[in-house]
Amino acid sequence: MSSPTGAHGEADATKQENEQQPQSTASTDATLNARAKSSNGAKSQGPKKWLIALIAVIAAVAVIVAIAVTRGKNDDANTSGVTKADTVTIGLKLAPVSLDIRHQSGSAIEQVLIGNVYEALLSRDSDNKVQPGLAKSWDISKDGKTYTFHLNQNMTFSNGDKLDADDVAWSINQLKEKQYYNANQVASLDKAEAVDANTVKLTLSTPDSNLLWYLTGRPGLVFDKNAKYNAKTEAVGSGPYTVESFDSASKMVLKANPKYWGTAHKPATQNVVIRFLTDDNAAVNALKSGDVDVLSPVNATLAKSLDASTYTVSAADGSDKFVLAFNCTNDKLKDKRVRQAIRYGINHKEIIASRGNVDYALGGPIPSVDPGYEDLTGLYPYNVDKAKELMKEAGYTTDKPLRLTLTYANTYGTELGDQLKSQLAKIGIDLKIDYVEFSTWLQDVHTNGDYELSLVDHAESHDFYKWTTPEYYYHYDNKNVQALYAKALAATDEEESNEYLKQAAKAVSEDAPADWLFGYRVTVAYNTSVKGFPNKLSQTVLPLWQISKAK
Repeated sequence: MSSPTGAHGEADATKQENEQQPQSTASTDATLNARAKSSNGAKSQGPKKWLIALIAVIAAVAVIVAIAVTRGKNDDANTSGVTKADTVTIGLKLAPVSLDIRHQSGSAIEQVLIGNVYEALLSRDSDNKVQPGLAKSWDISKDGKTYTFHLNQNMTFSNGDKLDADDVAWSINQLKEKQYYNANQVASLDKAEAVDANTVKLTLSTPDSNLLWYLTGRPGLVFDKNAKYNAKTEAVGSGPYTVESFDSASKMVLKANPKYWGTAHKPATQNVVIRFLTDDNAAVNALKSGDVDVLSPVNATLAKSLDASTYTVSAADGSDKFVLAFNCTNDKLKDKRVRQAIRYGINHKEIIASRGNVDYALGGPIPSVDPGYEDLTGLYPYNVDKAKELMKEAGYTTDKPLRLTLTYANTYGTELGDQLKSQLAKIGIDLKIDYVEFSTWLQDVHTNGDYELSLVDHAESHDFYKWTTPEYYYHYDNKNVQALYAKALAATDEEESNEYLKQAAKAVSEDAPADWLFGYRVTVAYNTSVKGFPNKLSQTVLPLWQISKAK
């Protein structure tokens, strides 16, 4: 999740009235085309040729009737009107609250929409590297303040509207003007200009080494300024899929976009059904029964019950960070000794072992797949005696404990909360656990910052800026960290930028505004009939267009 910023823009509440309707399948049927040619030619033919033509027409009609009957049977067998071979069903843990990607917080919405329904100026791959997107190439000025993007040609939105440089410039400028979600990621961006129909120029006030990467996400998304639709329940994008239906409590159904402009990301499967499965046991049962073809993520312990001859199971480092955040404006947690004690008092090895020993220890705010990562686990090793000593200095003991409340979404289960309660009791902290709905967490904690301790999986990559944004729900304000991060952004040399990031990350970790319980190594499981599912970074990069299932 990234920091919500600024005012909301106008709401498009009405369906676009002039949206093009899909053509009848009959108009492109080769049999009908052949029949039309025969009928036109029959007028100039003799009686025998006319009779032959009539017989041909009757035969063609018989073929059409047979096709119609077959399609009817398929429709009866599958309520979505497609054969099972044309559909891949994926089970995900978190559901978007809405489809309004310009306003709605959370990584779940980015996971399913970016690159699939909406496209950005640039894209990124499963190695977390920047790749072409709507722009096929780009140039950067020597001072790092001017970026020129050269767009693909003949691009369209799913409603048939043309997509060109004007749409790109408008979308980015609207992001800045309306302060849509993640506008703060490109704070140094002054303006976007359409040089011509296929060229866009971005001008920055100061260099930003993260700009290209950010343009693969929300700041780079391009919208149709003329489209009218309810952004909470509908989507008009340029991607390889369109949203047919969406229910945040159940599932999302995507269909291949018949007007998709691209060839590199042409969908391998016509239909993708995404089911939202919050219960780990139910999710694994759904995979075993064939109700879903893929689970991302799957509980690592439960995954051990999957037959290797039927299912592929894998895990890899990603950008997910399970963050136990300390509200730095809270009177109890302003005391650095308390924050440090909590970190010393957490047995990370025990937590990781209880989850199947798949995750990796993470001692700071930058995950292993991001620039600036280094192993910081040695800063606060598990040490109950040290933790108790710090708590005593702060005025608390096991007989006179500090009472704190941990608020987190019930989608993560109760085990983590139970473990933390048990571990911190040993150092003089009486931890109350408040399990809430994810939507409640988003409002109370993420938006309003009303909490003492909180726990969430921060899935985003390149999100260190949150530790330099005091308005973010961490409420962390460290001028030294902010200065180091500014130097990292301004550096035009990659190694220099990474070095500043390392220094900033270490400073944050030493200050203990949070504990990083573990780097979440996302375990995915899928039927061996499925091809193209990404084994890495599937929490943030989910290229549905490349996924297929053998018939």
